[in-house]
Amino acid sequence: MIRCRLAGAVVFCLMTIARPAFPHGDLPSSAGETLAAMADDATLLRVFLKDGTSLVSYGELARVGERVVFSMPTSASPADPRLHLVNIAADHVDWNRTDRYADSARAARYLATRADGDYAMLTSEIAQALNDVSLTADSLERLAIVQKARKALADWPARHFNYKQAEVTEMLGMLDEAIAELRVAAGLDRFDLSFVAAIEPFVLAEPLLPPPTPKEAIEQTLTAARLADSPADRTSLLAMALTALQHDVAGLPRKWVASTTAAVRGSIAREVETDRRYRSLTEKTLRQAVLRARAADIRGLERMLAQIQERDRSLGVKRPDAVNALTVSVQAHLDAARQLQLGRDRWALRIPDFRLYGEAVTAPLKRLSGLKSSLEEIKALAGSAPTTLASIQGAAGQALKMLHAIVPPDELRAVHALFVSAARLADGAARLRRDAALSGDMAQAWDASSAAAGALMLDARARSEMRTLFRLPQLGR
Repeated sequence: MIRCRLAGAVVFCLMTIARPAFPHGDLPSSAGETLAAMADDATLLRVFLKDGTSLVSYGELARVGERVVFSMPTSASPADPRLHLVNIAADHVDWNRTDRYADSARAARYLATRADGDYAMLTSEIAQALNDVSLTADSLERLAIVQKARKALADWPARHFNYKQAEVTEMLGMLDEAIAELRVAAGLDRFDLSFVAAIEPFVLAEPLLPPPTPKEAIEQTLTAARLADSPADRTSLLAMALTALQHDVAGLPRKWVASTTAAVRGSIAREVETDRRYRSLTEKTLRQAVLRARAADIRGLERMLAQIQERDRSLGVKRPDAVNALTVSVQAHLDAARQLQLGRDRWALRIPDFRLYGEAVTAPLKRLSGLKSSLEEIKALAGSAPTTLASIQGAAGQALKMLHAIVPPDELRAVHALFVSAARLADGAARLRRDAALSGDMAQAWDASSAAAGALMLDARARSEMRTLFRLPQLGR
């Protein structure tokens, strides 16, 4: 008895597969056409604006912080939608209506593409479960199989936009009868209450709109240009609108094309001119900022920051990003000028001590300078007379003695250490050259060459750094 009734339920289920729950005739004609178009293309969503207009989103949109990003077709051609990435402020959007429309569009897309296949898979799974019941002898196991199938069937509509909800309801009733009979056969209480939420028919939350006409595509491109914050995006959208006007001119109202084309060209010209003015402001201001920073003209740079805002207001506050970037750059120059002036103030306080040091090291540095040609000979392994080697050692020793007697300012300690090292290397070079000559050891001759080269290098470096410290600080030093 049970198997016969279950088999009848399976037949009934399979017969309902070909009957759609929402035939296109039950929907408004525009929604039906839109649904058919979606079957062959990406889902066209709508971003509704607070003024009641909307922009088409080719596929899902993304909300990132306070911005909304989506791909918008700028033409009415399904084959070549000419997509443009639109980035607008989220507070322009009517989110309630946008979300309702997205739900409707996704449902329509599902009904047109996957609903029948998913329903066929469901009925196949139910049929397989009932077939398993017919092959199972154990009453409790048969009951468990049917109960599992019933749960899957009851959960299915909510996840599939209530597709085939009438047929699913009928099948649930049949499975409930089968479960009751299986409970009796298994010796269980016949009554088992299963509370199932009522399945409401699917209703489009927001009526679907047809794909935009060529005129509507151009108008929404101009709307997106008006909302775009980025001048580059705005100009790009205006250019795409102008291209669409020229491409679709045959199918558009002649007077509307003429007036819109003139308006778009005027907008593009204004954007280009605005870019030129702000670019000129940026270039001129940065040139002046560099010069004033080098001169440590702090007051001048402060005035420039105020002048940037004044000039921006005179231009209509059209490029906030450019003005912000320019302000940041000038502020960086101002910070550098303040640091430079601080360094110059310190230099003015310390230069007397630097000059005293310079006078103190004049004599030892003169002795080191006199060793240059002799050290070059050792470096080149060109030969050195015994008197020359003795002269190097004597002069280097005297220089070391004088250098040790000098206490340099803190800022010149590193420089002073270089002079000491140069004198020691000069003395070492002469000693190594003498030892190499006595032993005939070429390796020692090369060691002497390296020591001479080091002495020359350290002396030159120390003199260069000392000259830098003695000069008025400049930007970058």
